[in-house]
This record gives sequence, structure tokens and C-alpha cells, in this order.
Amino acid sequence: MNDTVSLFSAPLIQLGATTLSLGQLVVAVAGALLLLLALLAASSLRNARARAEAEALAAVRAREAEMQLSELAKAQAELQGRMGTIAEVFGARQAELTKTISERLDGMSSRLGQSITDQTKATHENLARLQERLAVIDTAQNNIQSLAGQVVQLQQILSNKQTRGAFGQSRKQAIIADGLPPSAYEFQATLSNGSRPDCLIRMPNDAPSLVIDAKFPLEAWNAIRAASEGEGGADARKQAETAFRRDIEVHIKAIAEKYLISGETQDTAFMFVPSESVFAEIHENFEALVQRAHRARIVIVSPSLLMLSIQVIQAVLKDARMREQAHLIQAEVVKLMQDVTRLDDRVRKLQGHFLQANKDIDLILTSADKVTKRGAKIEALELGAAEGEKGENDGEPERAVGGGSLRLRVVEE
Repeated sequence: MNDTVSLFSAPLIQLGATTLSLGQLVVAVAGALLLLLALLAASSLRNARARAEAEALAAVRAREAEMQLSELAKAQAELQGRMGTIAEVFGARQAELTKTISERLDGMSSRLGQSITDQTKATHENLARLQERLAVIDTAQNNIQSLAGQVVQLQQILSNKQTRGAFGQSRKQAIIADGLPPSAYEFQATLSNGSRPDCLIRMPNDAPSLVIDAKFPLEAWNAIRAASEGEGGADARKQAETAFRRDIEVHIKAIAEKYLISGETQDTAFMFVPSESVFAEIHENFEALVQRAHRARIVIVSPSLLMLSIQVIQAVLKDARMREQAHLIQAEVVKLMQDVTRLDDRVRKLQGHFLQANKDIDLILTSADKVTKRGAKIEALELGAAEGEKGENDGEPERAVGGGSLRLRVVEE
């Protein structure tokens, strides 16, 4: 026994500073085996629990899968039913849609046919109107050609000095005759110096007359146009403009010397230009001539300006005639006021007569009332009282009623 104990206690292994005996080594090995067995048992237990949990989880998942499969089958059945319903609805809707589209196509075809018919009718009408307008255009073209021929004739007329003067004179006479009465103007009148202006307009209130000259020189103007249209160039046009300026200055001077007579004619005279284009050209390119005419108290007028001036003169003449009649109107108004004054006096007198008549009627009514009262007293035999009373009419004035033919004693109260 001791030998066994000593055997187990004898050192067996030297590990550094530590000495292990056989007993310690056996105990260590036994402990290690026990620990290994415990670990193996714990691992087996864990594996068993894991397998059990896995089997339980697999069973749960299997049940869930079965439930899902059953719900999926149920949903599939419902979906098949709905798909069948939807197929029926789509079939009905498709039939309705086909019918609606067919009806709309029929209606559209009908409207399209009607629209094409209306459009065809409108096209025919427009073509008919277009033909009518083309006929009108042809007529207008013929009129334009005729007018062009008349313009050529007018150009031939203006190329002759005498006929040109007659043309300007006729335009001036037409404008003046249309705007003024015959007594307000005179053509080819003779002035005190022996000059004969083309027109003399008599101004109102014995004012000096207005002179209008229509003998405008157009030869130099025609030369300017010919130089512009011909091959002479700038030099020929410049020479024509110089001649035109000279002729206008000479004409302005002649008008101022012959027609501006102090006390007999106005201080200003009109120089009539029978063309608006010539008038515009003078004011645009010959400003010096316009200023010279103003300094000479000569006004250059075109047909439109002459017409406007004639209208102004017409208004002045009308105003003068109204002023001439103003004193007659004033005299009649004075007489009318005198008649109104007399009428007012007579109305006031008549009002006094009416007031006096009303007062007399009131007095007559008072007297009649008293007479009635006295008659009542007499009828009641009140003689004693009547004798003791003082006469009510003592000292009462008598008033004449009805112009003095009837007198009554009345009491003024």
C-alpha cells in the first residue's frame, strides 16, 4: 500500500520549475477525459436540440407552405372567375364599341357627304361671284384705258398756252361758283387802273375786294418735266428750273403791280395753280419763290386751298348778313319789351280791380247777413229791443257797387 502511494507520489515529469508526479498526471488525464466527455455530451445535446428545432421549423414551414398553396389555389380559382367575368364584360363592351364606331362612321360619312355637297355649292357660287368681279375688273380696265386717253388729251390741252389758260380758268370758276352766291364775285372785272383780273370777290361791309389770278405759267414747268424725262441730264433740268423761277418771279411782280390797289382791293391776292402736283413741287423744291410771293403779299393756292378759302369767305359773308340783320332784330326786341311792359301794367290794374271787386262782394255779403238777422228779429216781434238799440248803421259810409247805379249801406269790419 505504501509502495503504491510512493509510486503515485514519485516525480515523473519535470516541466520547467514544475515537477509532476504520476498521480498528478493520472488526475490531470482523468480530468481531461471527463472534460472531453462533458463536451461531447453537451455537443450531442446541442445537435439533438438543433435537429429537433429544425424538424419543428420544417414542420411549421410545411404547414405554412400547405396553407399558402391552398390560398394560392383559392386565389387562382377567384382569378379564373374574375377573368371569365372580365372576358364577358370585354366582349359586351367590344360589341357596344363596334356598334358605336359603326354608327359614328355612318354619321361622319353622312356629314362628310353633306359638307362636300355644301362645299361644292359654295365653290360654284364663289366662282360665279369671281366671274362677276372679273367682269367688273374688265369694265374698270376699259374705264382706265378711257381715262388714260383723256389724260393724253389733257396733256395735249396743257401743251397749248391758250387752252391751258382756259382750263385753269374753268377750274377756278367752277370752284368759286360752287361756293359763293353770284352777287359775291365777278369774273374778268375791270379795276380803276384798267387791269382785268380773272376773278374779283366782293367782301362784306364795303371792304376791299379780293383778287384771284389764274394765269399761272406752265411752260417752264413742262420744260422741267421734259428735262427730267429726256437725255439732257442735270444741266438741262437746272436751266429749266432757272427759267421756271424767273417766270414765276415775273408773274408775282405783275400781280402785285396790277392787282394790289390800296382802298380798292385787298392787300393780299391769290395766285391760282391748277394742279396739286405743281403746287407741291413749288413748296418742296422752290421755297425761295414761296417766300418771295409772301413778301409781295401774293398767296399761291392749289384747287383744294382755293376751295377752303372760298368756304371761309362764304362763312364771313353769312356772318356779315347776320350782322346786317342784327339791328332789325334789336329793334323788334325793344318793341317786344315795350309791349310786355304795357301788358304788365294792364295786368296789375286788372288785379287791383279784381281785389276791389272781392272786397265789395265781402261787404255785400255782410250787409245781406245783417238784413237777414233784422228780418228774423222782426219776425220774432222783438220791436222793443230793436228801439233801444243804437242804430248799427249810424255813421257807416256808403259804398257804390256796380259803378254807382246801386248804393248799399254796409259796415266796414
